[in-house]
Amino acid sequence: MRRQRPAGLAALGLVGVTAVWGVTFVVVKDAVERMPVMDFLAIRFLLAALVMIAIRPSALAGIGRPGARHGALLGLALGVGYIAQTYGLQHTSASVSGFITGMFVVFTPLIAGLVLRRHVPATAWIGVAVAMVGLAVISLKGFAIGPGELLTLVCAICFAIHIVGLGEWAGQHGAYPLAVTQLLAVGAICLVIGAADGLTMPPDAGVWGAVLLTAVLATAAAFVIQTWAQSILSPTRAAVIMTMEPVFAGLFGVLLGGDELTVRILLGGALVLSAMYLVELGPRRSADAEVGRLEA
Repeated sequence: MRRQRPAGLAALGLVGVTAVWGVTFVVVKDAVERMPVMDFLAIRFLLAALVMIAIRPSALAGIGRPGARHGALLGLALGVGYIAQTYGLQHTSASVSGFITGMFVVFTPLIAGLVLRRHVPATAWIGVAVAMVGLAVISLKGFAIGPGELLTLVCAICFAIHIVGLGEWAGQHGAYPLAVTQLLAVGAICLVIGAADGLTMPPDAGVWGAVLLTAVLATAAAFVIQTWAQSILSPTRAAVIMTMEPVFAGLFGVLLGGDELTVRILLGGALVLSAMYLVELGPRRSADAEVGRLEA
């Protein structure tokens, strides 16, 4: 029973996870200025998968062909999302990237409704409208959206597709082996693309630190903590806590990344966060609410 478990500790753990996710926007932005994007992502995700296999050596036992296929498809969506997000960070600030990435929360019920033909509540449509206004306030430069913001928007859509697919397939396979399969798929995709011009290892201790932080803490450890926390907390409470990620991204962007939080970014970010809360607190079908992200 949920009431008999340490809900407060679970909530605190999930807040800690979102804080780690938030700081990764700054860390990754700095790292990919000194290392090719594909090489960084390949090492990050393959290392994360190896850490999870080391934690549970039998993680991939019994995954079977259907599980491997579903994991590969989910990994493709996740991989495209991270590639778009990481390239986007080369053209926009960590704060803006965090707010736009968080829009996956808004897109998820819409994609579920479109792909799975489920009813989309009015609050979701309102949330989309509010989020798009927030996006426009944050990122429009004249009458055009910047390339960094556009790539990050693609990332948010891919993350939403990933969540919908995970919601459909996670019950058919174990969550842990399916996660490892996805991480291996993302790492393999990035490795194949990056291998075209040779694999570049992290050039200095700072970039190695970024790799370890994102692979070990923001991916492997965060997934274990998130899985434990969501076994205790209600889906809605967990989802609302996870909307703190863009808040932490904005905070760390200012404190560590030197981002300037202008009135325009604060207003747009507030609109995006309002849209996220509107969608999460509105009527949601259980399949849409029960699955969160793997990591940021």
